[in-house]
Amino acid sequence: MSTEFPDPAWTATVVGHHRLRNDLAVIRLIGDFVPFEAGGSVEVEVPQHPGVRRRLSPALPPSLDGKLEFHVRVVPGGWCSSSIVADTKPGDQWRIHAPYGVFAVDPEATELVLIAGGTGLAPLRAQILDLARRDTPPRTYLFYGGRSPRDLYAADMLFLLAGELPWLTVIPVVESPEDPALPDEWHEQTRSDIGFAPEEMLYGTLADVASSHGPFDRHQVLVCGSPAMVHTTVDRLVEAGTPQANITAAGA
Repeated sequence: MSTEFPDPAWTATVVGHHRLRNDLAVIRLIGDFVPFEAGGSVEVEVPQHPGVRRRLSPALPPSLDGKLEFHVRVVPGGWCSSSIVADTKPGDQWRIHAPYGVFAVDPEATELVLIAGGTGLAPLRAQILDLARRDTPPRTYLFYGGRSPRDLYAADMLFLLAGELPWLTVIPVVESPEDPALPDEWHEQTRSDIGFAPEEMLYGTLADVASSHGPFDRHQVLVCGSPAMVHTTVDRLVEAGTPQANITAAGA
């Protein structure tokens, strides 16, 4: 169930701007404690566009030391997202507004399925890190997908995380085993030897691959990604027998 909060504002300072792809950056900040919920979202106001707010989902759960992380992808025609990806620099002051709860894990859930496309990973990664604080986290399966291996921008982090958390299984999904012929200079600069081998990846759309592992009739299911991906995935899950009531979905 979504939860709304009052609308005060908090300040955070950019301490890291990591360009991972031509169209994607990870932004890390430290500042005021922001009382959002893991899996939720906030509105951000950046100095390049004063007075303009864009809603983003933190990729970390709330912390008293005020650490924040956002995964930002350029939206086609999106001048604000383009500027955040290209022009953000350490020392920038961001204003944070309007926390809003989106994904909440049932305290009684014993099995959890997370389905993330692109930067839809951010709120689900925050949920995983929040679950790691529990004494007995639910058995959790993360389907993480993109069109090609290059789209799995956080594969190295998830590979390490799955190795540290015995209750977490990460299933990387790509529609094609080959990256596009056009090179991505940021991908080449940040390429890591850590990650999933080609034989560990499943091939197909997230909707088809995830639904083929169902029905998830005893699981809580959280889906986040582009609106088209979310719509198709939810339809496929329900067609495969997952109860609609088990699914919470939101666009990234």
